[in-house]
Amino acid sequence: MSLPPRGVQRDYPLARLTTIRTGGAAELFARVGTLEELEQLLAWAQARRLEVGVVGSGSNLLVADAGVRGLVLKLDQELSKIELDGTRIRAGGGARLPAVSARAARAGLSGIEFGVNIPGSVGGAVRMNANAYGGELASVLEWVDVATAAGTERRVPEQLGFAYRRSGIAAGEVVARASFALRRAVAGQITATLGEMRARRKQAQPSGIKTFGSTFKNPQDARAEGRTAGQLLQDAGCGGLRVGGASFSSKHANFVENCGDATTADVVALMAEGRRRVKERFGVELEPEVQVLGPVEFPAGWSGS
Repeated sequence: MSLPPRGVQRDYPLARLTTIRTGGAAELFARVGTLEELEQLLAWAQARRLEVGVVGSGSNLLVADAGVRGLVLKLDQELSKIELDGTRIRAGGGARLPAVSARAARAGLSGIEFGVNIPGSVGGAVRMNANAYGGELASVLEWVDVATAAGTERRVPEQLGFAYRRSGIAAGEVVARASFALRRAVAGQITATLGEMRARRKQAQPSGIKTFGSTFKNPQDARAEGRTAGQLLQDAGCGGLRVGGASFSSKHANFVENCGDATTADVVALMAEGRRRVKERFGVELEPEVQVLGPVEFPAGWSGS
């Protein structure tokens, strides 16, 4: 392989960029600060037939223990800025969604409060059509700039193929920027709402430990009888269940914790056991919500997002 562009590192350990802290190294890794640099790297990777992955906040991500071939990017600098424009907030794909929510609150803008409890990046949230506490990203998203090897294209929500916890953003496409159309409200009231949401999350979900967000999507299956994935897992006896160094949280069974020495294989095995128990007891097949980088091997018959 020819020498990579300036700033591209070899064998970069990715576990440190994920909240669960598992997985191997990226063959090639770069922090990208501008749209021009992003386009150039995507074109360089395409010319060499390299797969491209993106790490956002790493809060819902499993990295293969064997590492990741190709190029892994992390958006930084200009591509992680948050800017105010009237009743709109424009943010880089690398910006953290809770920071966007907080900036909106300070400006007296409402509509994206739910983002305070989604510990991911703007790019990742768009790709997953993130939602929480009754709010949904698609409802306030105005447009996104999607970078590819061929350049950057602005898309509106109708062009993004949004569905429950997914979008039509394809491999090799990177959400570089997004614009959110919000509405005026009393800043103090919005700030109070954010405080209430943070408190609810802290009470219901594990925090301050090595974990990632929701492991399985909430099922649409009628046999779930309205129960969430976490409730089904808890009722199937998965709260506190441990496989290797990974366990389902005893506080919220749809969250996986790294007990100190977990591997990605441990996490996958734990997920498989939880899914098996729910299927056995309720007949409901849970669908993984986690994103993956590299050859993460899921059991036959189901796959990661």
